[in-house]
Amino acid sequence: MNKIFQKELFMVKKFTILFLSFLIVTPVLFLGGEKLKAEASGDFLLSEGLPPLGANDPKCIPDETHPDPIVLVPGTFESMDRNWANLAPLLKAEGYCVYSLNYGYTAAGYGTGPIEDSAKELKTFIDNVLAHTGAEKISIVGHSQGGMMPRYYIKFLGGNKVVNDLIGLVPSNHGTKGVIGLNATWTVTDLAACTACRQQETGSEFLEKLNRGNEAPGNVSYTVVTTRNDEVVVPYTSSFLKESKNVVNITLQDYYPLNQTEHQLIAYDVNAFSFVFDALAHKGPADPARSVALFK
Repeated sequence: MNKIFQKELFMVKKFTILFLSFLIVTPVLFLGGEKLKAEASGDFLLSEGLPPLGANDPKCIPDETHPDPIVLVPGTFESMDRNWANLAPLLKAEGYCVYSLNYGYTAAGYGTGPIEDSAKELKTFIDNVLAHTGAEKISIVGHSQGGMMPRYYIKFLGGNKVVNDLIGLVPSNHGTKGVIGLNATWTVTDLAACTACRQQETGSEFLEKLNRGNEAPGNVSYTVVTTRNDEVVVPYTSSFLKESKNVVNITLQDYYPLNQTEHQLIAYDVNAFSFVFDALAHKGPADPARSVALFK
């Protein structure tokens, strides 16, 4: 009888463990399925807010000519709808599937939170875009912080596996000495809560970590486009990355001498866009001479 009792007790315990496992695993599987369903439907795009015209269309399907979705990353204090009002519809008209996000929101505004956290938001967004479109790779166009922050994603969060191109318009790659060359500009009230602003100062701990070793890792093509009139990233050459076969640094006035675009307006500048389109259309970074010929 004792052996029979022990056997029955064992069976009860086994059934209890299996039942509890079912209760735990089933919701996880269900929620995972709901997450995949949301990614497939494109519902995740709704949480990003108002997109620029031409971006975040859940019905867009990448084709053989334009297989890589384009992710537009705005700069500090910028919302995607404002920062990419010009470029997004042009990319869409060219046949690209275009996506954008808002990130790093704090009391100081968009793009002001810790850059490490913003890079994690970018990773989640890109993971969702890839799951939604079925694409294997993406390309990124970023303005200011939006051209630098993705490098953290590429270098530390696995982005090197999925990014084809990173095109930065006046990216703060090596920081800034301050607006209009003045130091200690982050003491203004609206900047006091901006962690990302302090992290973009030349010599910050964040930038030292980001730029230590290889500045342009992975099988990624890096195109940097800057302007001599940049009054935010000072000096303007601090946007540049160390040149290599996968890195090209371009100064707008070297190819368009009369162009007086500064930091903010470069995100709306058709001359700057010539380098963007060239980089996206060809393997490797932009070829400046080919880019200019494209728009003549």
